[in-house]
Amino acid sequence: MRKRLLVLIPFLTLSLLAQEGQEVDIELGNDVISIDVQVVNVLANVRDKKGVLINSLTKDDFELYEDGQLQEIRYFTRQADLPLTIGLLVDTSGSQQRLVDIERQAGYRFFDKILRQKKDLAFLMSFDIDVELLQDLTDSRTLLNEGLQTLEIQTGTRGVTPGPVPQSGQPAGTVMYDSIFLAANEMLKPQVGRKAVVLISDGNDFGSKVDDDEAVEAALKSDVIIFAVRYFDREFYFRSGAVAGGGGSGALRRLAQQTGGGVYEVSRKRKLDDILDEINAAIRNQYSIGYTPARDTSEPGFRKIELRVKSKGYKVQAREGYYPEAL
Repeated sequence: MRKRLLVLIPFLTLSLLAQEGQEVDIELGNDVISIDVQVVNVLANVRDKKGVLINSLTKDDFELYEDGQLQEIRYFTRQADLPLTIGLLVDTSGSQQRLVDIERQAGYRFFDKILRQKKDLAFLMSFDIDVELLQDLTDSRTLLNEGLQTLEIQTGTRGVTPGPVPQSGQPAGTVMYDSIFLAANEMLKPQVGRKAVVLISDGNDFGSKVDDDEAVEAALKSDVIIFAVRYFDREFYFRSGAVAGGGGSGALRRLAQQTGGGVYEVSRKRKLDDILDEINAAIRNQYSIGYTPARDTSEPGFRKIELRVKSKGYKVQAREGYYPEAL
């Protein structure tokens, strides 16, 4: 299924599993009443000093703060076996011309390893001067592979260097932030369970209708974790003389850090396949930690979350906050 996404739609008003109002039954004599309890769930990875994933911690090993105030952790599990909905977002602007075949093959293997049929869902998007949905939500590896076959680099008057001869100056368009916004709001917001995006790009955005703040906010309100993979073709930028060739890493780092994901960079020693395997391992080794905010959730506005391990020597990857109006 191919569907071109040309406009940005308003935020959907659906509840989120990881920031949901859970219904609790209370028995009073012969009567049972139901009340809504606002629960914020945080998915987290923990690594030691060597970067090794740690999956043996208990509830008592953690402390969680909201806006500096210690919260009571009420729900905890090391088995984040909830359904997973994941989107693969691939940069198809001209700067990725020499990389797209590698991305296609790595995508095949990634979907084959991460998807559990009848439990998980995935979708595929490409982005250049606009965003295109190449495969809608499905648990079919066959359909996802067919979508990967249709990945196309935009050339001619589209892409990073319009025209047959590379020109220096401002690239025509790579709407990375729009793709994140659309993935969060159109595809992932209505879903339940764990939600993630794997973004493969050099990290340079040109022409998006939304900025980085709006993209991050959309991801947080939809409870989406972003795993950002920087795949950068130095030779392309060297040959084209494009002014933006050295950027992108900072933007990808911010997207990943604020949403609780990781940022990775492809190199000669670190292949794309290896990185996607690392992302798969991170997703399969998450802690799910839930709490009911001590502060009234009717007050809107961003709230900062800080999750810590009490013992030293551990690094926690978790989203940096949430919006109570999205509960």
